[in-house]
Amino acid sequence: MTELLARVCARKPFLVIAIWGVVAIVAGALAVDSELGPGPQLVDLLDPATTTELKLSGGAESSRAERLLEDRLRGPTPVSEIVIVQSGSLTVDDEGFRERVDAVFGEIASLGADIVTPLPNYYQTNDPTLVSVDRRTTIMPLLMTGSFEEAVEGVEHVVEVVEEANGEDGFRVLIVGDASISHEQNELAEKDLRKGERIGIPVALVILVVLFGTIVAVLMPIGLALVGIIVALGITALIGQVFDLVFFVTLMIIMIGLAVGIDYSILIISRFRDEMARGLDKYEAIERAGATAGRTVLFSGVTVVIALCGMLIVPFSFFQSLGLGAILVVLVTLAATFTFLPANLAIHGTRLNLLPVPFLGKRRTQSLETAGGSQQGFWEVTTRVVMRYPVISVIAVGVPMIAATVFYFQIETGLNGVDAFPEGAQTREAFFVMEEQFSFGLVNPTDVVIDGDIDSPAVQEAVGKLQASLAAHPGLQVSPQPVVNGPRDLALLTVLIPGEPGSRDAVDVVSTVRDEYIPAAFDGVDAEVLVGGVTAVVADTFSIVRTYTPIVFAFVLGFSFLILMLVFRSIVIPIKAVIMNLLSVGMAYGLLVLVFQKGVATDLLGFQHAEVIDVWIPLFLFSILFGLSMDYHVFLLSRIRERYDQAGNNAEAVSYGLRSTAGIITGAALIMVAVFGAFASGDTIINQQVGFGLAIAVLLDATLVRSVLVPASMEMLGTRNWYLPPWLRWLPDLRVEPSEGDSTDGTGAADGADRHTD
Repeated sequence: MTELLARVCARKPFLVIAIWGVVAIVAGALAVDSELGPGPQLVDLLDPATTTELKLSGGAESSRAERLLEDRLRGPTPVSEIVIVQSGSLTVDDEGFRERVDAVFGEIASLGADIVTPLPNYYQTNDPTLVSVDRRTTIMPLLMTGSFEEAVEGVEHVVEVVEEANGEDGFRVLIVGDASISHEQNELAEKDLRKGERIGIPVALVILVVLFGTIVAVLMPIGLALVGIIVALGITALIGQVFDLVFFVTLMIIMIGLAVGIDYSILIISRFRDEMARGLDKYEAIERAGATAGRTVLFSGVTVVIALCGMLIVPFSFFQSLGLGAILVVLVTLAATFTFLPANLAIHGTRLNLLPVPFLGKRRTQSLETAGGSQQGFWEVTTRVVMRYPVISVIAVGVPMIAATVFYFQIETGLNGVDAFPEGAQTREAFFVMEEQFSFGLVNPTDVVIDGDIDSPAVQEAVGKLQASLAAHPGLQVSPQPVVNGPRDLALLTVLIPGEPGSRDAVDVVSTVRDEYIPAAFDGVDAEVLVGGVTAVVADTFSIVRTYTPIVFAFVLGFSFLILMLVFRSIVIPIKAVIMNLLSVGMAYGLLVLVFQKGVATDLLGFQHAEVIDVWIPLFLFSILFGLSMDYHVFLLSRIRERYDQAGNNAEAVSYGLRSTAGIITGAALIMVAVFGAFASGDTIINQQVGFGLAIAVLLDATLVRSVLVPASMEMLGTRNWYLPPWLRWLPDLRVEPSEGDSTDGTGAADGADRHTD
């Protein structure tokens, strides 16, 4: 199929490029941010398609509690905000303080009810709960209008009022709430995204220049990656009109799109240049690259997609959004690699070597002709050392990786919330003021929902017991009386839990309420009691991750094993691949703990110290890294298998495969490291943890694992690498990069290789 696509697209290059151009223009119109500058307002469906709101499946306890409240008590949950006015010298009893509050209150009210509705402030109600103990701080509650997404959009106007008032006459004016936190989180993410692009793309260009040596060859992978990203963003914008997608999906598409787009292009272009160097004309070289490197890219991409599908299994919008975005950009990039890239190669042909870079213009990424000879470069020396001392090589690399993996078992997971925002973030400052002077639980109260006959004596007694237990818990505040609906079959107790709602301490409180206080109070009572609210959502998220992690691992490992067995006609190869990929991921986990939790080299790398690793990151990293690492594994092993099918000599095939692919694998990995590392340089701790985890794992995987552990272990096992039990010979042969003249239906050299392992 890949050869056929390459042939067809190479013969009709301008038509193919025109089709992709139209698709990219339409997709760009759907996804473009209309706020980027003046001009006609395009469709811009991407912004309204994403949200920062966390949503679980309907079966989660927090989701059921929210649904009960929405259907039978208060309707959709109102989006509330709190504006803080604080003075270092005046108290609320001073006239100057009152004038400042009235001025801010009036400015917010003037925005209109279609944006926000200010609730009565202290000077209108004399409510002492709106004033701090030292009387130098007061809070003004607000209700945002519309849905959560509309509130996030509308709160921008309130934030502008607050920012203008902050600092005037010595007053500190801040705002905090779900909408303002989401608004600032979006701004920080966009800032990190722009910073990552500014750093990652130039570094990737430099690496490509070193690999290819000519400007024309360098621009082609970048162009393909950008086309894949734009089209994937457009498709995401359309899907987001039907399904809620988390805002992080945009960052994911750009990161993964740059990485795999450039990666896949390198494999195809390198093979194309090799075939041209052998004397084939451009059309023959394109077809040969499609039949060999194209098949490698296809199976690598399929493995990546399967690994990413593991995230779709998890009933949590965050995982599903990230998985969907990454899958889309990989699929679009694969399509572009098999069509758009051959068309470009057909147009440029030998002009691919135009505009050579001084001292690098004659460089070739790799050449099968020289690779098969007695090259004396770095990778030739490395190959000889690894192949001569395979046991020592395995021990020298494997032991440190296992040692680093051990630190994973000290991981503390949680959610880094507003308190982990970069210093200077307004909502972060507001969080600490609320914690010091009031309770941040006012911003994110926890809902205890009682579903039953509220007037029943048994229920009344149980509610009293529950209130007493909650009131006795240190730091908790509970509403004195429950709010009851009209039919009096549903009641709501509001509980204020101190601290960041996503913190481990807050989640532990919710777990205590669910597992101890509620069962003790309502034992034998005919009522169902559910806990909802943001902290309850986080607690349910922890539970879902614990439940689905082994399921995702089994799914990804099982399908990856099956694909590798079909591709390489061996059960030994997939077993080793699974073990080595787990080793790479485990080492990445361990280094995350060392750097972020334990603070090793945190300041040196410019990262924030974190008490916890975000609970979703380990499962996310596993799915992403397991898929991406297969790129290099399939590429290396396909060259080894190709040579083995030709000669039947395992040692020579391993040596050939390593020295002929190590340069490409390392270069492609460095590009991924540059892209992921650039995003790790952002200010938000989430991007730092994700970017660092991806970058370090890819780097170590492509160097230590693929260049040392894989060839060393293959040398140790010899022909046993290719063992396929006779009772599995009926499986289809999906061999990657068949050697010239080989059949891919299990006959000829392929069968000879199989017989050689009997």
